[in-house]
Amino acid sequence: MTELEIEKDKNRGRLLDNEHWSDVLVQAMPYFKQWVGKTVVVKYGGNAMLNEDLKQAVMKDIVLLNTIGVKVVLVHGGGPEINKMLERVGKESKFINGLRYTDKETMEIVQMVLTGKLNKAIVGILLQEGGRAVGISGVDSGLLRAKKIDRDGNDLGFVGEVTKVHPEIINDLLEKDFIPVISTVAIGETGDQSLYNINADTAAAKIAVALKAEKFVQLTNVAGVLKDVNDPKSLITRIPMPTVPQLIENGTIAGGMIPKVECCMIALKGGVPRTHIIDGRVPHSLLIEMFSDRGNYKDSNADSSAAY
Repeated sequence: MTELEIEKDKNRGRLLDNEHWSDVLVQAMPYFKQWVGKTVVVKYGGNAMLNEDLKQAVMKDIVLLNTIGVKVVLVHGGGPEINKMLERVGKESKFINGLRYTDKETMEIVQMVLTGKLNKAIVGILLQEGGRAVGISGVDSGLLRAKKIDRDGNDLGFVGEVTKVHPEIINDLLEKDFIPVISTVAIGETGDQSLYNINADTAAAKIAVALKAEKFVQLTNVAGVLKDVNDPKSLITRIPMPTVPQLIENGTIAGGMIPKVECCMIALKGGVPRTHIIDGRVPHSLLIEMFSDRGNYKDSNADSSAAY
């Protein structure tokens, strides 16, 4: 063992002694009981997907949840990996109003990266951590049906919005204690066999509604909604639904946070009791969310930071 490894080992011992460990476990026990048998949909993306250490931490969290009986559904995106592949083949990434323009060639690359490389890589890590995972896409068993998006008169190519979720294949996997890992490529509505690139946040929210999930969690690479974007301490930890339009209007909720909050609203309005946006840059933030009093409110309001 190197000197650095020895020092790290010593530091781990200082962080929590046996008394503190037992206290943590006792405090977490009610939440273990609360979530056993319940369905939780996790949208996985942002920095937690790019950083290898954070990726391992997320997968460990999910396997632990599955091991104690929580029905975890993992929905993932893959924008950065798609960008890398497009760059590798010499194709420029083009965005219109924040959405990736997806022509036929780009759609083939999206499908290859999402349903092939990333989906199977995530499944592989879960298996290495002792989990039981199965990778599927929105095309499998017609899980996600979609129609072409026409945004403000702009042709986005093969970019779609989910019109219907058929969750039977997910329920079958959950009943057998598997962790479904879902890439968000969808097939067209009846009569349309085209494949569509789907926003993973929106797809995850609609999957949560279709599954009647108890909780919808988005892992991202920001702390949450801040009153002052330059002050991390100004984090808004809980946002009641009626206040969201005002916060968007005054600029408190802005930029890329708007669609994430809107996805929370989709889930809440669809009957999901709790929705959360948590900072994926924090190791094991998912376990902190699930097994502590952060975000475990008794009403259906949206919450920020570790919760929305």
